Amino acid sequence: QVQLVESGGGLVQHGGSLRLSCAASGSSSGINAMGWYRQAPGKQRELVATVTGGGSTHYADSVKGRFTISRDSAKNTVYLQMNSLKPEDTAVYYCNVQKYAIFYWGKGTLVTVSS
Repeated sequence: QVQLVESGGGLVQHGGSLRLSCAASGSSSGINAMGWYRQAPGKQRELVATVTGGGSTHYADSVKGRFTISRDSAKNTVYLQMNSLKPEDTAVYYCNVQKYAIFYWGKGTLVTVSS
């Protein structure tokens, strides 16, 4: 079992920045992909960014050039640096971690971008 603890959400003005963190409990053995998803009110959960164990990254088109995902495998932690935030980035952001064949979700952290 893996528990994910997210932090870093909050209220920020349009154009501002936030950094999200997600720490996974337990051994790093078997952890492969780590990523972030988000769900805005009334919308489906969507992919934001992922990073594989080898360091390959993938971003949603809507965040390319503004968000950067990174990981510290020694700490079982994944980060999401969010710059140039827009009101449409407002959502609950969820951490997702793949360990062996199982995907684990965090409880989410709210990001609110004011216009």
